[in-house]
Amino acid sequence: PFFFFSLSCRNQMGNLLKVLTCTELEQGPNFFLDFENAQPTAGEREVWNQVNSVLQESESILGGLQSYKGAGQEIRDAIQNPSDHSLQEKAWNSVCPLVIKLKRFYSFSLKLEKALQSLLESLTCPPLTPTQHLEREQALAKQFAEILHFTLRFDELKMRNPAIQNDFSYYRRTISRNQINNMNLDIENEVNNEMANRMSLFYAEATPMLKTLSNATTSFVTENKTLPLENTTDCLSTMASVCKVMLETPEYSSRFSSEDTLLFCMRVMVGVIILYDHVHPNGAFNKSSKIDMKGCIKVLKDQPADNVEGLLNALKFTTKHLNDETTPKNIRTMLQ
Repeated sequence: PFFFFSLSCRNQMGNLLKVLTCTELEQGPNFFLDFENAQPTAGEREVWNQVNSVLQESESILGGLQSYKGAGQEIRDAIQNPSDHSLQEKAWNSVCPLVIKLKRFYSFSLKLEKALQSLLESLTCPPLTPTQHLEREQALAKQFAEILHFTLRFDELKMRNPAIQNDFSYYRRTISRNQINNMNLDIENEVNNEMANRMSLFYAEATPMLKTLSNATTSFVTENKTLPLENTTDCLSTMASVCKVMLETPEYSSRFSSEDTLLFCMRVMVGVIILYDHVHPNGAFNKSSKIDMKGCIKVLKDQPADNVEGLLNALKFTTKHLNDETTPKNIRTMLQ
């Protein structure tokens, strides 16, 4: 029954589709700032305000990551000339502001984790079904989509930037060897050893934000023992289905006035698939999964390769169950 009413724009799920795709909104880079079609109801307001305050920072986080150039040259010069104190100082002074930036990104991941758990709590609580929640709490459903959209954009940028780990490794090596002598020690108040360890684990992940969300969703399920697991996984599979329908149905996709909208839907679809795969004991790929994986992968493969390479890689490398024996061979082949 889900697909029959999701294809009509005249009912509530149709409104959810419009909210997720922004097909009837003026296109702009910041979808989350336009709530014309998804005003929070009185019941949503408190959670919406809390999540919105986090999401408002997301564009500046992405901007900071996009402009992150690294201190590769300064670090190489310092390593090649170990006795040249001025080069050591130059490298250190180049790395310190970058480490502050990396701390900001990491701290944002902790805020995002809390925001996601607040949304999950709202979108899964009884007595409503996940589909009813998504229908009635469209402003929160849209925020959930925006968190996923941000997460995949962040991780795509991070994967293309090896400087991040090189800079941070240099910072940690320099501190541990006490090579800094009279150099800027104030940074140790900002990024002490414990913080550096946590940041190190975060940046060691290929897709750190996705890993954060996966862990947050798993913790949410573990901590809410009275809430049936299906409430959470059905919320994710419903969202994946909504996105897939929009992407593969010409009457929706032809109305997209911007390629960004397509990318938004694709990222959200892939994000919820990965979360589902981490949270559901059997994962997203086997025959009993409520997500049509074959259809979802096909939708991605029908897009220009440049748009989906990062997303297909995310499905390949950040899911948990792809290589299980229960995954049908044709699905594995599609992702090779």
